[in-house]
Parts: sequence; C-alpha cells; structure tokens
Amino acid sequence: METLLLPFSPRYIVLTICAVVTALLTGIGIFDHNPKVWEVLLIPIVIFGALTFLGIRDLLQKNHAVLRNYPISAHIRFLLEEIRPEMRQYFFESEKDGMPFSRDTRALVYQRAKMQLDKRPFGTQEDVYREGYEWMHHSVAPKASRGSEFRVTIGGPDCTKPYSASVFNISAMSFGALSPNSVRALNTGAKKGGFAHDTGEGGVSPYHRENGGDLIWEIGSGYFGCRNRDGSFNPEEFARVAAGDQIKMVELKISQGAKPGHGGVLPAAKVSEEISKIRGVAMGEDCISPATHRAFSTPLQMMAFIGEMRRLSGGKPAGFKMCVGHPWEFLAICKAMLETGIYPDFIVVDGNEGGTGAAPLEFMDHLGMPMREGVSFVHNALIGINARDRIRIGCAGKIATAFDMARAMAIGADWCNSARGFMFALGCIQSLSCHTDRCPTGVTTQDPTRARALVVPLKTERVYMYHHATLHALSELLAAAGLDHPQQLRPIHFSKRTSSTEVMSFAKLYPSLRPGELMEGTQDPRFRDAWAMARADSFQPVG
Repeated sequence: METLLLPFSPRYIVLTICAVVTALLTGIGIFDHNPKVWEVLLIPIVIFGALTFLGIRDLLQKNHAVLRNYPISAHIRFLLEEIRPEMRQYFFESEKDGMPFSRDTRALVYQRAKMQLDKRPFGTQEDVYREGYEWMHHSVAPKASRGSEFRVTIGGPDCTKPYSASVFNISAMSFGALSPNSVRALNTGAKKGGFAHDTGEGGVSPYHRENGGDLIWEIGSGYFGCRNRDGSFNPEEFARVAAGDQIKMVELKISQGAKPGHGGVLPAAKVSEEISKIRGVAMGEDCISPATHRAFSTPLQMMAFIGEMRRLSGGKPAGFKMCVGHPWEFLAICKAMLETGIYPDFIVVDGNEGGTGAAPLEFMDHLGMPMREGVSFVHNALIGINARDRIRIGCAGKIATAFDMARAMAIGADWCNSARGFMFALGCIQSLSCHTDRCPTGVTTQDPTRARALVVPLKTERVYMYHHATLHALSELLAAAGLDHPQQLRPIHFSKRTSSTEVMSFAKLYPSLRPGELMEGTQDPRFRDAWAMARADSFQPVG
C-alpha cells in the first residue's frame, strides 16, 4: 500500500503533478476537435512535459541521491546553493562582515578608485573593546601632510642598477589567471602612477609590455619565459628578457602564501598558442609548475642562483619571494648568505592570508605563516645577521588600505604589494569564481566575451586613482602620528587589545633582536633552537 501511495508523497508529488497535467492537457488536445485548442495548450504541454522528463531523468540518474528522492523539486536546492554567495553578500552581510574582504573594505577601494567620497558617518562600526582590535597612536603634535610620493630604493652593494620603488605596488598575478584587459589596465595604471607591476610567474606577456609600466619579473619553478624544452632554466633567454628597460627587478618565487609548497598544472587543453609562446611551453603538453625548483636544492645553491640572476639581468635588483614555513629553513638561507657573501637585494614576504585563483582548502586555511609574523621573523633574522641595512623587505597578504600598509611597515616591511586591492579597483566584486573562468566582471577570465566587459581606459584611471588615494590616506595617517615617511614607523606606534581589559604594544608583541645577535648566539626562544637547527648546505635541519 505504501508503494502505491509513493507518487502522492511529498517526495514525488511534484513529478506526479507534472505527469498528470501533461497527460490531462494532451488528452484534452486529442479529444477536443477544435484546432484552436492546441494553440492554447501547446506551451503548457511543452513546459509540463519537459518537467516530467526531467523528473524521470532525476529518478534514473545515479550521481545525486537527493534528486532520486526528490525529483524536480530538489533542483531548487542547487539553485539556492548557486546564488547563496550573492544572497549573503547583498542582503545579509553587515559592513564589517564578508571574507576574505569585508563589505566596508571593498566599498572603500571602489570609492577611492572612482574618486568618490570615501568618508564614513556617525562613528566606527568596530567593537573597539573586542579581543584583537588594533589601532595606531596619534601625536599631540601632528604634522602637515607633505604629499604622498613615498618611495624606497631597492638595491644592495652588489646591485649596479638600483630601483626607486613606490611603497605600494601591484602584487604578483599572472597573465592566464588575469584576462588580457586586466593586465593592460593594471600596467597602464602603474605607468601613470609611477609604481611597479609584478608579472606573476606566468611570464612577461605582450599585455605587460604594451604600455610600458615598470615590471617586477617573477620567476617561478616552471621558469616560464626563460626555460629550456625540458623545463630547466635557460640563462641566455633569461638574460635576453631581463635586459628590457621595462623590467626593473627580478624576483625568484620560492612559495606563494595561499598555497605554499604546492605546484600547479595547466592542462594541455588550456595551453593556447598565445600561452605556449609566452611561457615557452609546447602545445599539446601539460604546463607544469613543480612544487620545487630544479635550478638549486640547497641554501648555498639558492644564493648562487640569485647572484646569477643579478649578473644576467645586468645588475638589476634580484631577490626572492616566500611564505615563511619551517623557521630553520629561512635561517639556513641566512647562514648561506653569510657563508657565500651573496645577499639578495630584497625579500618579499607573502602571508598565508594571501590570495590565489584556486588552492586546496587545507593549504589556504592552515598552511604557512601569516604575513605579519612572517615579516617580523624575516626582519629580525636579517637584523640578527647584520644584513638588514642592505636587504629591503616587501610584503603581501590582504593589504588594501593605508592602515594595512602602516601596520605592516611598522613591523618591518619597507614596501607593500596588493593583488586583490587592485583587482577591486578593476571592478572585482568578490564573486569567488576566479577558478571557474566565469568571472562576472572580466578580471579573472580567458573568455573574450567576458573579458571585453573590462574597459581598459576607464579601469586604468581607477587603478591609478586607487593607488593615489591610498597613499594620500597613508600620508594623513603619518601626519597625524607626527611622522614624515612610512620608514619612520615602528612597533611602538601600534597597540592591540589582547583581552577585554588588556592592551599590548606591538613592541612587546613583535620584539626586536639586537644587531648581530644570531651570530653571537641568541637566547630568544623564537630563534635559538631554529638557528641551531639551520645549516647552509641543506634545507634539512641538523640532527
């Protein structure tokens, strides 16, 4: 009896209704001899008939249990699931909600990029007594803002072509991850604003070269744009590309914040003729970014490779980017600097809060050191080997506002990079569809019909204005603190609430080593054991 009643149960009633209505309307059309009846009934028959066939298909398919139990009606679940991010973003998030970036932060970038009013009324929406709240100290003797042309010179004693960089630059994003129009707009905005554009590891594309903006050429483990057919590093090709006037610095990518220690594969089917030419990979073959480099395998070899990059580029600043992992590995690199006498001109510290087109959840959420801890660790390690004065530190990881910049620079960074901030300036709406090739704003897609939505001249202006307005806000923060330049920022200028009744200065949260302390034998628990474990001839720990 229960089986006979199943078609009328809540699980199957929608299919039953569609089937009955289809049969009933078809019967009326057959037995009513008036030809005009079909004109009225045809569309309803097609609709209910299609739903009936959909329901039968749902019953027979084997991939989705919910569709087998709730034919037709279960599709509503998939529809709601599809639009859930948009519903949450537009109707349910508060101004301070939303991840990775809050609605308030996104709105601030949009307003600055469009040169609209970026002020807020009535008072802060932050809970200033919550644990984790941070603030910057102001001065009773503030200064007048002296402009926002803050720059830092990158290039140590071995560099013959130092680069005067803005303290705010476009972080690494490859062509392929970004659309051609995105790369064009970013680079043209960088040209107009006098700041740098990191190419990402995907190589220097024609879209990077088109408008002449300053480039930081990032070399990853795939050596795209400077590789041999077997995927090994090609020094002659590297020297040829690096000699271009547009390339101001060369950067070796060791790891990326959002997915450190993880390689990547661009399937052969997606290797277009254009990507094949730019990256130097063969058509019809998978384009592989290994998890490790082939050109070196020890800290000593890594330093030698960086020295070779500097030589082959004609003396341009050469450095590396990494998300800090095992502390002893970075300290092993420091020991290799001391042993070889080869020092990078800069180090970019990426944090695990950094962005990516796609990464495994476990990597994105739980692997790698956050940017601020990473910057503090690298900054102090370089102080501890008496190398901080000759090596500049850049940082990347969820930087979008002037406060983000000031906080990172107080901890030890000399300049900041932003990827997603500039994506917002291009029009990104944080739809979280970067990995689908269906970006709704044309920023992260290779679909030309979607990429055309991004109008380059308009977005160029927005990239430029976002950079300009953010540095202007930074200059106002500095003036309020009684400072002239972000290089004057120190940990004492910031505090953090560690409980509802306790506050700590960043000077206590991020204590500094003494110059040369690592070489003398530190007792600082953050470094003591890791320094003892580090060895210049291997990334493996001692013992």
